[in-house]
Amino acid sequence: MKDTSAPFRLLDTNIINSFSKLHTPCYVIDEAAIKRNCEILASVQQKAGCKILLAQKAFSNFNIYPLIEKYLSGSEASGLYEARLGKEEMPSKEVHVFCGAYKDEEFDELLNYADHIVFNSVAQLKKFAKKAKENNKSIGLRINPECSTQDHGIYDPCASGSRLGVTRDVFDKEMTKEYLELLDGIHFHTLCEQNSDALEITIKAVEEKFSDVLKKVKWLNMGGGHHITRDDYDKEKLIRIVKNIKAKYDVDVYLEPGEAVALNAGYLVSRVLDEVKNSDVNNLILDASAACHMPDVIEMPYMPPIYGASKDEDKEYKYRLTGPTCLAGDIVGDYTFDEKINLNDFIIFGDMAIYSMCKNNTFNGMPLPNIYELKEDKSIELIKSFNYFDFKERLGK
Repeated sequence: MKDTSAPFRLLDTNIINSFSKLHTPCYVIDEAAIKRNCEILASVQQKAGCKILLAQKAFSNFNIYPLIEKYLSGSEASGLYEARLGKEEMPSKEVHVFCGAYKDEEFDELLNYADHIVFNSVAQLKKFAKKAKENNKSIGLRINPECSTQDHGIYDPCASGSRLGVTRDVFDKEMTKEYLELLDGIHFHTLCEQNSDALEITIKAVEEKFSDVLKKVKWLNMGGGHHITRDDYDKEKLIRIVKNIKAKYDVDVYLEPGEAVALNAGYLVSRVLDEVKNSDVNNLILDASAACHMPDVIEMPYMPPIYGASKDEDKEYKYRLTGPTCLAGDIVGDYTFDEKINLNDFIIFGDMAIYSMCKNNTFNGMPLPNIYELKEDKSIELIKSFNYFDFKERLGK
């Protein structure tokens, strides 16, 4: 039976048959899904009059950048390497960078790639801002509006004691008139997989604490975490928020989502290697590992969607999906299926373009999965293959 849920709605029988012929485990990036997301983001850009950037920390498969470049305004980087990647692979577009702290030996090279540079503290602003200005860079400061709108503590930059962003109290103590005049913009990033109602709450906090600064700068970067391409996302509210801020403060507005660009636009295809029964649990051991190939499953944690399976409904066959590593907790989760799963059957995980390829690892000597691209014409192209030397050469010479 066809799975019409959002992560799998573009799949059909022919594509699934093609997946079954791939060497597993492997990632498959869905070009049509990326294009659909980019069209939505481009529409929001146009209607709101803002600029939307690809946050490369979530998705940095640069083979797809020529497609993304047609729709978005540029890229956002978390440091030197991502900034260079954005400059090299989307050369016609803006490169923005935010880093928790910049290194002296890297900053000069960073100036070759970045257009906007955002600092995490007033101390870092004072250390590097003049050099950046001399190189015609736009300078920003990350603020912390101290307004939490989520329950995921690991992803909450506004949690008590956070190291991310300058609170109003610290701003008043450390900022000087000289450096305030150097400031071109302010940046906040407080959301994680959230709707525009959370942004509305955050904007009120930003205005309450930093409206006087907003009146002095040229731009406001509202960061990432905006799930704009999700089916239930209130895009009209987002557009109203952006338009209001632009009109009220006469600033350019940037958004830098990562997930929204590649949401539901990739798959991890794996095979069943073994079944291990213990008490009333049927453990299916896959050739894909949660710990190695989808680390957010353990870090966040969450259970990814699986084609034809449910994590909520009580179907006839129940299995615990697990990885092959020695980590006892290498577990994806418990799922139910309408049909019995057999050895060598393949399992398709959905929404695997984001925070997977950019975060995977070779713990236990696990091979890195090959990367394929599912083209709009439904052909499949190998983008990158990996072997033993990709594991070995990162550990020594």
